[in-house]
Amino acid sequence: MQFANRTILVSGCSSGLGAACVQRLLGLGARIIGLDRTSEPTWLHTWEGPERWQARYTHGQADVTDEASVQTVVKQGVERFGELSGVVCCAGILHGERVLGRESLASLDAFRKVIEVNVVGTFNVVRFGAESIARTSPQGPDQERGVIIMTSSIAALDGQVGQSAYSASKGAVASMTLPLAREFGRLGIRVVSIAPGVFDTPMMQAASDKVRGPLLESSVFPKRFGIPEEFAAMVQVIFENSMLNGTVVRLDGALRM
Repeated sequence: MQFANRTILVSGCSSGLGAACVQRLLGLGARIIGLDRTSEPTWLHTWEGPERWQARYTHGQADVTDEASVQTVVKQGVERFGELSGVVCCAGILHGERVLGRESLASLDAFRKVIEVNVVGTFNVVRFGAESIARTSPQGPDQERGVIIMTSSIAALDGQVGQSAYSASKGAVASMTLPLAREFGRLGIRVVSIAPGVFDTPMMQAASDKVRGPLLESSVFPKRFGIPEEFAAMVQVIFENSMLNGTVVRLDGALRM
């Protein structure tokens, strides 16, 4: 898929993986509808001069778990830029807690929150995105309409102690990939998930050295955390390679937690 003048929705656009995706896709000529809980990403005023993106970026404040607010952001963005050709779901939260804690059982409310944001929120964004993509005209020899990319995690397969909620949520995202690809295939829409390893995002930067140290030590090669731009580069590859469909791509430097 070519990016020039194509409209792509990116959730979790204000920082980390989502921000890197927005910047890369804008650089490739796409028009971006950014969706995040924040009112405006801080990087907007510092990234390579506003003249490069202001005509091709619009931001909508919404909670991915809220049906009405996501629908409004998509509707307003489509009215400005046209129907979607792609969706990149990067919004998510991390939570670590042992089920049998030293003082109490794990919080059921916290478990529900992780599932709500990471699973229900992803599904909510995907369904409104797919609805818009389905209205576009198919393009190219394959008659492709668009691409949906979701963010899973290697924790879906290699979850650590205390990651029950997070691993369950990212496992659910991985499990949705093939059913969605099969359903949307008749419309010319591909669905792929990326399962990143440990990436140096604000979420991981907030973790203690006690958490970060063993993860870094377990890295095989390169001996470092991933950087968001590498995730964005994989997003570009998925958009451009039409044979990538219905699969979960590990992006982890051979890290096995």
